This record gives sequence, C-alpha cells and structure tokens, in this order.
Amino acid sequence: MEMKDFAEKVRAAAGEELGRDYKVEIKNVRKNNGVCHTGLIVLEKGRDTAPTIYLEDFLAAYGDGMSFSDIVSSIVRVCRLGMVKEKVDTEFFRHFESVRDRICYRLVGREGNGSFLEEIPHMEFLDLAVCFYYSWSDDVIGRGSILIYNSHMEMWGTSTEELYKLAEVNTPRLFPWMLDTLPEILCEAGEEDCCGELKNLPQENIPDIPMRVLTSSNRRYGAACVLYPGVLEKVAERMGGDFYVFPSSIHEVILMPCDGMITEEYMKTMISNINNTQVDPEEVLSNSLYCYDAQKKKLELV
Repeated sequence: MEMKDFAEKVRAAAGEELGRDYKVEIKNVRKNNGVCHTGLIVLEKGRDTAPTIYLEDFLAAYGDGMSFSDIVSSIVRVCRLGMVKEKVDTEFFRHFESVRDRICYRLVGREGNGSFLEEIPHMEFLDLAVCFYYSWSDDVIGRGSILIYNSHMEMWGTSTEELYKLAEVNTPRLFPWMLDTLPEILCEAGEEDCCGELKNLPQENIPDIPMRVLTSSNRRYGAACVLYPGVLEKVAERMGGDFYVFPSSIHEVILMPCDGMITEEYMKTMISNINNTQVDPEEVLSNSLYCYDAQKKKLELV
C-alpha cells in the first residue's frame, strides 16, 4: 500500500476511534537534508498542543504482516500517551523575553536544504548553515526543542543577528562541550567486549588512538560545538596543533591530527562512504572535510 493511501486510511480509522473531541489530520513534515515524513497530527478540543505520530514505521509494520486494526490501536494508544492530562501553556512562546534565555544554535548542511533554509532564519558558515531552536524543559512533558521559523522571528520582532548573539551565549551554557577519546565512545556505545578489554588493561597499556570526538554534554546537535567561542583553540592545544574535522553527524564531529598519516582524498572518500551507509539521512551534516589551522585560529574547508 502506498503511504498516501495508508495515511488517509489511518486518519479516518483513528478519527473514528478517538471520537468528535479530536481533530485528526495528515501533514507532511520537512526535516533536515530534504527528508520528508508523513505525520498524523491529533489535536484534542481545548488544547493548544498536538502530538505528531510519524507513520513510516507503522507502514513498514503493516507490510511485515501486522493487522490494520492493531496498527490503529497502537497509534491511538501512542496518541493518548502523548496527551498530557494538564493543558500545556504555550502562551510563553509568543513573548521574546520568555524564550531568549534558551535560544540555541545547531548546524546543518546547506547542500540539499535550500527549501528548508528558506523557511528558517539562518547564517552561513563555510558550506554549512547555522540555524536556531528553542530548548525547553518542562516537568510535565519533559525536554525537547522547537525549531525557530521565520514566522517566529517576525512575531518576536527580532533578527537573525540577535538570535545568533543569544545562541552563542546560551548553547555553551546549557550544553557544555565535551572531548572524548575513541575508547570512551566505544564503551559508552555499549561495545562490551572492547570496553571490558580496555578496563582490564593497565592505564599505560591503553592505546592512545589519536581520534577525538567533539560533542555537547547532552550529545544532541553537538556538531555546533565548533561554533563555541574559543573551543577549537583549546582543542588545538590539547591535540598539539592543526587537526582535521570530520562531520560525523549533526550531533558530533571527529577530530584527527594533521600528521600526514592518511591522505586528504582518502579521508573525503571515507566521509562520503560513512554518510551513505552508516548515518541516518536526517543526521548527515556534510560530505566535506575541514581543517583547523592553529596559527590562523580558523576552521577551513579542505
């Protein structure tokens, strides 16, 4: 079954099961790198927030043999779990003074994001774009982020330049940068065999793999740490000079000393291959290789 037909069928069935107190709609949601998801939006009367349930996984489950009635029951259950009992007040988001202390920035690639970038305030950085989001934390609905669109900026009467100045202060404050070694990343990722072997080795025998991973404390949108004032300069001091920056994903970058051990052409090929096979399309940052020049104190495209 095609997604368009499946989505309409789900919308009708979910609307019937939820009843007249709910408005159920289908909306195509544009994400990073041209990725578009089909979302089911369920708005309860008297509420000003609505959960969005993306239907791609449900269509796949249907194709694998899950019955349509079970699909609808699962979706309705997800909807009801996502609807908090208390009405969430979103009026604060209309007032710039209420949001300015939690406006942050993130990095996305410019290639393939033309239509997406037309809708949001952004600034160019090399072949990337700096865009902005509001990071919220709520005792009822937890933590999350709201992408800032041109319409928000106009509503607040602010500018892209002011958003950047705020984000430059807020993002490092809310999400400090971290520099991890490859063994630490492997352990955290759950590579138990590798982690166990490393822990059993004497400290002096643990291999010093020159790669480092730069990310944020919450490991979300951590590639933006390259924008933090003074961070790359501090990293250069730790790494002993110039280093390459691999755009691992929108959430982190991998750093390697410029020691001539691997050719730049090979590194570029490796980046492209990893993006095509290992990284979720929505999380790809770019296919470019970057280098930080410690003397110039500048990040450049290779």
